[in-house]
Parts: sequence; C-alpha cells; structure tokens
Amino acid sequence: MESKGGGTEAHKYIWEGAIPLQIHLHESEITTLPAPPPAMILAPRIGYLPLLAQKVKPFFSNSLPPGVDTIWFEYNGLPLKWYIPTGVLFDLLCAEPERPWNLTVHFRGYPGNILTPCDSEDSVKWSFINSFKEAAYIINGNCKNVMNMSQSDQLELWRSIMDGDLDSYLRISSKLKFGILVDDFSIQLNISSPKSPESTQNADGTAPAKTGRIPVRLYVRTMNEDFDELEDAPVVESWDRISYINRPVQIHGDGKCFTLYDAVTKLLPEFFGEKLPPTDDVSKEEVEVEQRSSPEETNKSKTERSGEMLNEGIVSCSISDGAEIKLLRIQGIEPKMEIPFAWVVNNLMNPEYFLHICVYVKIQEPISI
Repeated sequence: MESKGGGTEAHKYIWEGAIPLQIHLHESEITTLPAPPPAMILAPRIGYLPLLAQKVKPFFSNSLPPGVDTIWFEYNGLPLKWYIPTGVLFDLLCAEPERPWNLTVHFRGYPGNILTPCDSEDSVKWSFINSFKEAAYIINGNCKNVMNMSQSDQLELWRSIMDGDLDSYLRISSKLKFGILVDDFSIQLNISSPKSPESTQNADGTAPAKTGRIPVRLYVRTMNEDFDELEDAPVVESWDRISYINRPVQIHGDGKCFTLYDAVTKLLPEFFGEKLPPTDDVSKEEVEVEQRSSPEETNKSKTERSGEMLNEGIVSCSISDGAEIKLLRIQGIEPKMEIPFAWVVNNLMNPEYFLHICVYVKIQEPISI
C-alpha cells in the first residue's frame, strides 16, 4: 500500500521510527557539582549516533573538562560502533527492548583500538555513501550510477537522511534505477483491485519471481548460555561475541516463493550445513566481502494480515547440532520465517539499500579435554 507522500506504509513507519535515549555523561568527564542530569533524546532508527552530537553536547558542555571534543557512546561498558545504524545497534544489543535506552556519552578518551576514527559528520556521510556504492555494486554489478551522482544530488540525499525526509530521499534514489524485486506478498494481499488468478500467478499456481542480488548485512550475536525470556539474554561485553558479515543473497526467478527462511539458510551456511556459492558465481571482490568481519577486522485487510505476518515472533529454530536461532530481528520486528523475502527487502531495507538482519544464535561451548 502506498502512503500519500510516496513509498509504502512500511517505509513511512521505518523512517518515522525512533528510539528514546537517556544519555548520561560519563562520570570521569564530569567537572561540576551537582552532576548534569541525563539528556532525553529521540534518535531516528535509520540515523547514526554521532549525528546526535549537536543535540547532546549542549546538555553537557558546561561540565566537560578542557580538551578536544570527540564524541562516542557506550552501552553497558561496550563502545558502540558509530557506522552501524542506531536502530540496528538497539536490536542487536537489547534482546529485551530497553526504553528509554540508557547510553553513556564520552567526549574524551576515544577508544581508537576498538572504534574506527569518526572526526565529524563528514565521516558518517562518507561511510553512508560508500555503503551506497557497495550496495549498487552488488545489485547492478557496478556502482557507476552512484559514482555519477551530481554533488547537489549527493547533498540532497544526505540531507534527506539527516532530516528524515522520505519524499526527498525517494526523489533522489529513484534516479539511480536500482532494480526492485517482485513483491509476492503484496500481490497476494492486494484485494483492493481484484485481478484474475492468471494475472498474478504462473500456470503452476506459484507467484511470479524475479532474479535479484540483495545486499545484506548480517549481525550474528552468539552466546553459550540458554535463555527462555529475552530479559535473561546475556549482556554483550565484547564485539568478539558478534560476527559482522556482508553476504549478498541471490534470488533465482524459478517460480517459487523465496522466503526469509530460504534467505537465512543462504546467509548462515555455517549453521545450516549449506555451502557458500562457488567462486564462479560471485566475483572475487564479493568473496572478500563475504569473508571479512567488521571494518576493524534490513477476510482481513491487507494491513491486518501483513501485521500478523510481521509481529508474530519466531519460534526458536534448530539449525544444526549444537546451534539454535533464538531470535531474528529486522527494523525492530521479529518476523515469521515464511514471509516472502522480497517483501522484507522492499519494505525493511535501510536507506543505503542494505538489509540489516540481527540474529541471536545459541551455540554449545566446545568440550575441553
């Protein structure tokens, strides 16, 4: 369903989505008594933490010690990677959503051994643009459309992210002519304009499909402890407990509905016993992307029915001996695994055209002898 301003209703909800933050200045940087109260801020899900600097600093500027300001955030003692969208960080680190999300802000002592440098808004901007280029390469086989963007279009694209302006974003991104997957889910639910079965299905009764390569960023949070309630999930104390993987998903137009479960089995071959595509199916550059870790090393009405598909949590999914998916989350949603992947991509991807998927996996500890 299209919203009045352009884009789908899902796009609108994502762009308007925000996380309430309660931000505390680290005690080592407080030079006044009494200590400053925490700052209460709504952070856009699609935004990045360093972009909050202009809102956060005025709360604490009178309490800071002398020195050069370099803003960074931590949660439960874990420095937060600034190039990961705020909503993804929240989904990844808060198994049980914490509202407000209590973060600690620093303006001194930047942990350069853990975080890549972020000197200003420009660092975030160019990280976003580079991700955009990477997504274009995965989708089209080259990134010429992004490389050839005018400076004014690049600026307007970035401002649309900063301002949460979906209409401006759609106007600029539509010029890039990225391929759009056939959305089987919406076709099947579209009861507002009835069509004959032949118009939306193939002769064998299956929905149409389209070949496509999907840019995916996968965040796999592994844990040895089991838990039944999300609030009992162990705290992430180190980024070593999280694998950060870029691994494109290939959708084949074979007439079958390619589901989120199908995508996850391709994204996590290590757990499902699947093999990675042979090197002649992917370029050398993509193989290198797949293998890298983080830079330091996504009769009911249509809305009601789609809501059921999205909001019903998944049951723990056993995937191999000793490994179990405890939670899968995209844009704060825990979707059912049988939802068509094309719908997920078209509606839940981030503005840089990557689908960010957070997965909690329980693995057995190796037995030491």
